[in-house]
Amino acid sequence: MAEAYQVDERGAGLAVEVVGLTKVYSDGNVRALDGVDLQVAEREFVAVTGPSGCGKSTLLHLLAALDTPTSGTVRIFGADLGRMKNLAKYRREEVGLVFQFHNLLPQLTSLENVEIAMVRHEHGAPSHKEKAAQLLELVELAHAADRKPAQLSGGERQRVAIARALANDPRLLLADEPTGSLDSASVKVVVALLTRLREQTGTTIVMVTHDDSVAAVTDRVIHMRDGRILDA
Repeated sequence: MAEAYQVDERGAGLAVEVVGLTKVYSDGNVRALDGVDLQVAEREFVAVTGPSGCGKSTLLHLLAALDTPTSGTVRIFGADLGRMKNLAKYRREEVGLVFQFHNLLPQLTSLENVEIAMVRHEHGAPSHKEKAAQLLELVELAHAADRKPAQLSGGERQRVAIARALANDPRLLLADEPTGSLDSASVKVVVALLTRLREQTGTTIVMVTHDDSVAAVTDRVIHMRDGRILDA
């Protein structure tokens, strides 16, 4: 396992800071998160593991602002999500999301699936098509730019999904079981890609996984059970 990135005592260099996070569902009967505290440094690659129902996906959804906590604080690069007025902008520009199933649009090519995720670029920046082509090259799929999802393997589809997640240069990449639906050969390719992307782009990655071999390549493994972090 790689050595974890260091954070100073004042919390400088934090990508993620979670304090006292709780999430309660079903009229208070289901406590998905129960007082979670967590820090993730900038450029760190972290795996969150634990049994089904332990709260790891709920945690990821709260970091992505896809849901709101019952109580507690989530800060991303110092910004308090609970005080943020435009969460849609945050999701578009600060966070890249990769899920277990790629969710590519079947009628679009690989290039178009990446391009469609992009927000309006600044004057003088590469065109959407140019940037999408660059991202496909980054995930080693330049040769598949004109292929539709049905013409790709499972691993290739997930790599297109990763390129799409990087469309707006997010500082934080959140991956929920990104290898869960892949065969063992594709798992190795996707994990190697995520590791290389962190090294090349400096993106902070928080990944939920059930696979111990996938978690082992990250800087740090966070174990969860019953809505709590056992170690961080």
